[in-house]
Amino acid sequence: MSARPRSRAAKAGLAVVAVALLAAGTAVPAGGDPAPAASTMDSIVPAPESVTPNPAAEYELSEQTAILAPGEAAGVGEYLAGVLRPSTGFPVPVNPALPGTGDIALALDGDPALGPEGYRLQVADDAVRVHATSTDGLFNGVQTLRQLLPAGIESPTAQPGPWTMPGGEITDKPRFGHRSAQLDPARHFFTVDMVKRYIDQVAKYKINKLHLHLTDDQGWRLQINSWPRLTEVGAQTEVGGTPGGFYTQQDYTEIVDYAASRHMTVIPEIDMPGHTNAALSSYAELNCDGVAPPPYTGIDVGFSSLCVNKDITYKFVEDVIREVASLTPGPYLHIGGDEAHSTSDEDYKTFMSKVLPLVEKYGKKPLGWHEYGKAAPQGDAVLQFWGTTNGDPLLDEAVARGNKVLASPANKSYMDMKYDENTPLGLQWAGFIEVADAYGWDPADHLQVPEESLLGVEAPMFSETLETSQHIEFMAFPRLPAIAELGWSPKATHDWESFKTRLAVQGPRWQAAGQDFYRSPQIPWAQ
Repeated sequence: MSARPRSRAAKAGLAVVAVALLAAGTAVPAGGDPAPAASTMDSIVPAPESVTPNPAAEYELSEQTAILAPGEAAGVGEYLAGVLRPSTGFPVPVNPALPGTGDIALALDGDPALGPEGYRLQVADDAVRVHATSTDGLFNGVQTLRQLLPAGIESPTAQPGPWTMPGGEITDKPRFGHRSAQLDPARHFFTVDMVKRYIDQVAKYKINKLHLHLTDDQGWRLQINSWPRLTEVGAQTEVGGTPGGFYTQQDYTEIVDYAASRHMTVIPEIDMPGHTNAALSSYAELNCDGVAPPPYTGIDVGFSSLCVNKDITYKFVEDVIREVASLTPGPYLHIGGDEAHSTSDEDYKTFMSKVLPLVEKYGKKPLGWHEYGKAAPQGDAVLQFWGTTNGDPLLDEAVARGNKVLASPANKSYMDMKYDENTPLGLQWAGFIEVADAYGWDPADHLQVPEESLLGVEAPMFSETLETSQHIEFMAFPRLPAIAELGWSPKATHDWESFKTRLAVQGPRWQAAGQDFYRSPQIPWAQ
């Protein structure tokens, strides 16, 4: 999905320029007045629901600091220790019982009003406490806790400190339960380690879903045992004609498990009936004329389609859904459904009428791009809106049926759009998206959908021009935190002046972590 026609020569030239500029460190210079680098209770991204600073208190992490994490909290305790140990050089043991004062305690004793993902964080002179009703809530509280420490806490190597946290109390819970980031290894393949790196980066901003766009015209990226040529043939290339790659089922499970360790659920996408050239080139029998097309390495869209009138098509689809569903513990399976320009509306509806029951047969809820609303999916089905308008009749019909809507308008939330005309990476078919554009919309108001019908928000990132982790980071940051705040923070807290000041403090954290980002001139970056 998401691509619009662009010549391969132009794309190749853009990529060469991008690599040269980024390698030279020529990011757009910062603008505005420098913001203070110090962390405060009021500098958190996403903005918490309630913040009560206590200027009289300050906690200092020391060599004696331990983490209390009894029972089920132990995993989050070990995660936090893994954040603190490299930069501080402190041992930071994780104990099932509190040995004394001066420690960080993670407690599953939260107020039920916090919900499953909320938390209460208390910082006093002699202790730090995170209370939640679940380990998801504790994990979210830990992401806030790390932002209260100096930026150097994100470094993978020992730093001098001191490691102080401002005193006070934060009570927090999310606006929406579904806050997603999408990654596209189909156009350009990203290794398991690259995916893990992105998981860690977006988890800091309380993203709890990872949408993996695993198949497209340019590549099929997940091993399917019952159809081995999908990866033997369909995974071998990518945009530009360079070698591709794929995830074995063990690789995919490793990604799913790693995401789960960051309290994130993977949503796999198998795009159909369009965006299927990689499958069609792997198996001739999936084509209506029985002839396999050559592999495709451009970025045009809308030319491919599974053969709707062949029985073998539905055997193929069922086998793929069965294997993907068995590997995926999360509730959703994304079936794409977008830009099926080579499939008539009648055939499209026929196809979806047979495919949607297969998703449910294997225990998953269907999620698809909003065009599949033409097939009138029922019940728990979700429509993901990616258009550039303020709503769509398909959304109105979906809401009337009781479907949920996932908001990802391309002209607001697509991380692969250029920031401006000088951006060395990305496309611009949906327009330029600077940080203020990514932040300056409200999901319910923008889509004219009742808030109770919104599942949440997503920040998609397609990879026509993106090949490295540096490219991913440059395009996602600082816009990903903007989308994350729209999904997490109460609507009443959404304020550009506040956000850009808080976002500025994230810059030194990304630098300490060795992460690239775009130095938007809209942000008064901290020194």
